[in-house]
Amino acid sequence: MTRRTATLVTSIVVLVISLGLLTAFPVPFVSFSPGPVKDTLGTAKNKPVIEITGYETFPTSGQLDLTTVSVTSPDRELTLPQAMRNWLDPHHDLFPRDIIYPPDQSADEVEEQNTAEMTGSQDSAVAAALQAAKVPFHTKVSTVSKGSPADGKLKPGDVVLQVDGQPMTQIPQVGDAVRKHKVGETVTFLIRRDKKEQTVQLRTAATPGEETRPMVGISIGVDSQVKVTVNLGQDIGGPSAGTAFALAIYDKLTPGALLDGKHVAGTGTIDALGQVGAIGGIQQKIAGAKNDGATVFLVPAPNCAAALHAGVKGIQLVKISTLDDAIAALKAVSSGKGNAPACTP
Repeated sequence: MTRRTATLVTSIVVLVISLGLLTAFPVPFVSFSPGPVKDTLGTAKNKPVIEITGYETFPTSGQLDLTTVSVTSPDRELTLPQAMRNWLDPHHDLFPRDIIYPPDQSADEVEEQNTAEMTGSQDSAVAAALQAAKVPFHTKVSTVSKGSPADGKLKPGDVVLQVDGQPMTQIPQVGDAVRKHKVGETVTFLIRRDKKEQTVQLRTAATPGEETRPMVGISIGVDSQVKVTVNLGQDIGGPSAGTAFALAIYDKLTPGALLDGKHVAGTGTIDALGQVGAIGGIQQKIAGAKNDGATVFLVPAPNCAAALHAGVKGIQLVKISTLDDAIAALKAVSSGKGNAPACTP
């Protein structure tokens, strides 16, 4: 073997070994790709996805999909070729692993957080839908912040009957009543706990970052005869299905089919007041919805710019900021009367 041939063979061997190492070793990224969709007006495992008892419900028609993103699981790592394939696909994204899965969190902790966020989104969706459907309810304490004035005095589940002697029949009223006071003043709550009424007095504290804004450290939900069960198991996590849940609940609680047979998909967090919030993975969700046959997609207003870059044709992008916006838009789409607000450049 000549020196030139030996050098060539050695170079090829080194190249093959290097390529092998590159393809075998993981890269510090995770992929986002279109995930499965779930029809919130349909069924899952022979049960309605949204099951309502304790109140009259009405027939619905059409399909209202919540959308998801498939993310590389925390116990799996991408190789370089896999990362490159995702980078080249217009409907996939790559993100640094540490952003999606903080190094100080285990896989179990990530799953627990996603489950908690999903449960919270369902509670907020119920509150928002009941208000939009004008179903009567009582306000109740949903969460109590540790170290706040309410810590140790109020508990999640306490029904708030009155604040400073005024009946509480809508969620915003509780916060409004607290904010009528100055920081350091006393607010009087009349609550019902374990079927017994009691009075609780709280001294307001300053809201972190807003020294003149009073707070007592609670969030408010609803206590109602309407019982809503979401039958999706643990397959989906995170808060971004809140808007779809709220719309499905509203549709079932009000006469007339909101979609009138249309196939609609959407996304967005939602709070108890019906405010729709931004989410991640909008481009993957639109692609997944289109693949499932949706013709309309409800986009949280802050996500509109990214949604327009999804490059998905043949699907109407409707901009929403509140649950009321979404309801009005769907009525316009289903009736063909009026214009649903669009995501525009």
